[in-house]
Formats: sequence, structure tokens, C-alpha cells
Amino acid sequence: MMRLLHIVVCIISAFTITFTENVEAYNKSVEITKGINDLDKVILHGYKGTSVEVYLYGAQVTSWKNEHNEEMLFVSSKAIFKPPKPIRGGIPICFPQFSNLGPLQSHGFARNSFWTIDIDPPPFTPNVTNSVFVDLLLLPTEEDLKIWPHRFEYRLRITLGPKGDLILTSRIKNTNTDGTPFTFTFAHHTYFSVSNISEVRVEGLEKLDYLDNLKNRTRFTDQGDAITFNSETDKIYLSTPSKISVLDNEKNRTFVIRKDGLPDAVVWNPWAEKAKTIVDLGEDDYKQMLCVEAAAIEKPIKLMPGEEWKARLELSAVPSCYFRGKNDSNKVLEGT
Repeated sequence: MMRLLHIVVCIISAFTITFTENVEAYNKSVEITKGINDLDKVILHGYKGTSVEVYLYGAQVTSWKNEHNEEMLFVSSKAIFKPPKPIRGGIPICFPQFSNLGPLQSHGFARNSFWTIDIDPPPFTPNVTNSVFVDLLLLPTEEDLKIWPHRFEYRLRITLGPKGDLILTSRIKNTNTDGTPFTFTFAHHTYFSVSNISEVRVEGLEKLDYLDNLKNRTRFTDQGDAITFNSETDKIYLSTPSKISVLDNEKNRTFVIRKDGLPDAVVWNPWAEKAKTIVDLGEDDYKQMLCVEAAAIEKPIKLMPGEEWKARLELSAVPSCYFRGKNDSNKVLEGT
């Protein structure tokens, strides 16, 4: 009996030590701190010095750095970190409306709402092994309900993978109690940091239909081999593949966008003249940014009470492969 008791005590002690070590490791990997203008933010510390910073204001990722401490996301030199102004750059969340395609303010209210850390989230799809993550939650305020009279739960998991990949997993649930369905459009408005917009190309969207926002959303079919930039661009590509690549020749870096539940993709750069009209964007900032946004726009998502919508965005950065001066995008788009 004494021997059995000794074994039980040892097991409990071992579990306590392991649990304590795990909590301490988590606390070191997930840092809750203050950002610009004393706004709350969370920093995820990953393997080999990779990191992600996310503000609770807007649940907005504003920094994503690789193991060489290189910044992958663009944030405007004139970004205003002061509510109710949205933060210009990083990855704003457009919900429950993309752009002005509806009665709400442009891009909805999620990007300038205060989110909370979700301390008791329901089970997510098994997370990436050895990853670091934070769960955030958005519930409608009384002011939100006045302009969009629907109750919902928006749960967002932001994950930094062991190889430095950034993963955003969204779960939006209709919690209306009166039997009312609702519809919404959505986008992760990702601002990539690039060396020079004139040296960048987007591959994976060629030959697809798109709506041109510069021409009253007229529908066209892309005729090029890739998307390149020499003027203002604002297009919504429809029924896009699950993988898209953004090739930055000067940095010899390719961003790979993998998405699920987000059939559309927006490609945007304001160029010189439009940039001058955007008060929270530096005059030359357009040269170092490109937005390629995973989205659900053409066919709004409809949820009945109790139903939940799920979507996943995974971003990674890999060295570009060259052969006689040309980037081999097939290796990027077809790779795992």
C-alpha cells in the first residue's frame, strides 16, 4: 500500500512539474504588453526568433518577422494608432462587410473594435505542432447592434508556426435567438512588405475573372501571365485557387498564400496619385506595399442561427528560385 501511494505521489509530482513548465514556456512565448498609444497587444515569440505582434484593437496583426528579424508586413509610416481610426497596414479584418458593398462603414466594424483574449475557446482543428498561438473573441456591442442588428461570436486564432508561418483561423457563429439568418462579406486585408512595387509580380490569378473597382466593378478576364504593377490597381479576383504567390525579385523572396473557405482574392495598390489622397499613408509608402487579400465577396456567406462559418489563411515566405532570370513559380504553387 505504501509503495502504491509513493507511485501515485510521484506521478502527481511529475504532472505538476510538467504542467508548470508548460505554463512557464507558454508565458514566455505569449507576451501581453502595451503598444503604441498604450493600446493592448500580444506578442507571439516563435522558434529561432520569429515573432508576431497583434493589437487587441481590431485583432490586427501589425508585425510578422522571420528568423532574420526581417519584417514581412507593411505598416504605413503615418498609421494612426488611435481609435476609432483603423490601423493602416498589417492585416486588418474586413467584417461584416468588405469595402462599401453594403450599408455599413467601409470594411465593416471588426477592424476598429476592441477584441478580448478568449480564455475558454471551443476546440479548434488540431493546431500545428510546436506552434504558438493566441485566441481572440469579438462579440457585438449595443452600438454595433444598432447598425447591424445581428448577434454573433467571432473567434480568431492567430498562430505562429515552428517554421515561422503565420496562420489565421476564423470561426463566425450566428447567435441570433429570434431565428434570423444573416449574410456577410469578408477579407483579410493583408499588406505585404515589398522592396519595390515595380519589381513585384503575383502569380496564380492569371486567366481568371475579376471585378475592376476602378471601372465600377465591371467584370473582365485577366489576360496576362502574371500580375505586375505600373499604375493604380484595385481588383477582386473571383473563384481563385487555394494557393497564390507574391514574387519579390529584389528581395529574392516569395510570399505563399494558402487559404480555405475564402474563394476570392483582392489585389490593391493605390499608386502615386491615390496615395497622396490617403491621409494615413505616406506619399511614397505605396512603393513598399502590396495588398493581396484572401476574401469571400462575390457570394456573401449566409448563416442560419446556430450555424458557424470557418476560414483559414496561412502565410509563409520562401526564397525565390531563378532560372535564366525567371522565377519558377510552379515550385511555389505546387509545393506542399
